[in-house]
Amino acid sequence: MSKRDYYEVLGLSKSATADEIKKAHRKLSMKYHPDRNKEPDAEEKFKEVQEAYEVLSDPQKKASYDQFGHEGANGGAGFGGFGGGADFGGFGDIFDMFFGGGGNRRNPNAPRQGDDLQYTLQIDFKEAVFGKEMDIEIPKEATCSKCDGSGAEPGSKVETCHTCSGTGQQEVVQNTPFGRVVNRRVCPTCKGSGKIISVKCSKCHGTGKERIRRKIHIKIPAGVDDGARMRVSGEGELGINGGPPGDLYIILRVKSHEFFERDGNDIYCQIPLTFAQAALGDEIEVPTLDGKVKLKVPAGTQTGTEFRLRGHGVPYLNRPTKGDQYVKVLVVTPTKLNDRQKELLRELAEISGEGVHGSSESSFFDKMKKVLRGEM
Repeated sequence: MSKRDYYEVLGLSKSATADEIKKAHRKLSMKYHPDRNKEPDAEEKFKEVQEAYEVLSDPQKKASYDQFGHEGANGGAGFGGFGGGADFGGFGDIFDMFFGGGGNRRNPNAPRQGDDLQYTLQIDFKEAVFGKEMDIEIPKEATCSKCDGSGAEPGSKVETCHTCSGTGQQEVVQNTPFGRVVNRRVCPTCKGSGKIISVKCSKCHGTGKERIRRKIHIKIPAGVDDGARMRVSGEGELGINGGPPGDLYIILRVKSHEFFERDGNDIYCQIPLTFAQAALGDEIEVPTLDGKVKLKVPAGTQTGTEFRLRGHGVPYLNRPTKGDQYVKVLVVTPTKLNDRQKELLRELAEISGEGVHGSSESSFFDKMKKVLRGEM
């Protein structure tokens, strides 16, 4: 079976530069690598790509191939250059991509940051508005107080792992179609710790950690809202192998208020008015987050009218300004009237030209009939 043109294999023209040849090789190697591509012909295509690259990446071999074709390339060095631990001709770049350089995996004894923790904290409505300093207790890991993190019972012997010589890694040598590959894995004897503990600590059972409840002082800023997230640096779980601890994230849940409602940085409330107050006007006291304030209600105010109190809302985070408070007035209809009150209302209705004893209701239906007849 005749070989395909090397330029065709890499999807290039004969005028391709060395950089273009290298980029094409890396892309196709990633695509057809047997560890990633499980198609039946992936391995053959991978070998074909490597063979093409080994020739075209070498100026001397490339010149010979351009002049004499595959015969010229065979006179140099074919794909066999991969064997016997010889130069990989760029193949090492592929190992860098898959294994982080030379087939090495992450060192299990390398310092790593600890996990982050999340804690949900419920606070009152006004605590969210004005902010608060407080102490909270969170469950978290700490260095074992008995063995000081060694995992061994005090006074017992701790030996260096004989399998990995304390590295926590074991080298595995494999002979593959592409050459001799050295891969590093977590040592099965010590599980990556690099040490063998003869007697485990009775308190932490060899983990070197214990569960505690830690008290942390926090400051909730004024103006936080429900669902806000606070980050406390370094108060997460312990780091691994001497790495830094993780962080603590506090999720705030704000209780609702019996009187106030919040929308962003604005506050809303409803205030009842008597019929006389709405009709004649009045000056009333309105509760706000900062205390009571005076509000002037003009004569003839209708139910549902909304008044704005500037600067009586919720503080903006890290800013000196506040939102506003909106007051909706609701005119309350009296349900229990004495004879004198009824007489005065009838007199008011007569003076105003308004009917009583159902006349207003019939007037409403008369208007509705006119609308249906198209007269209004």
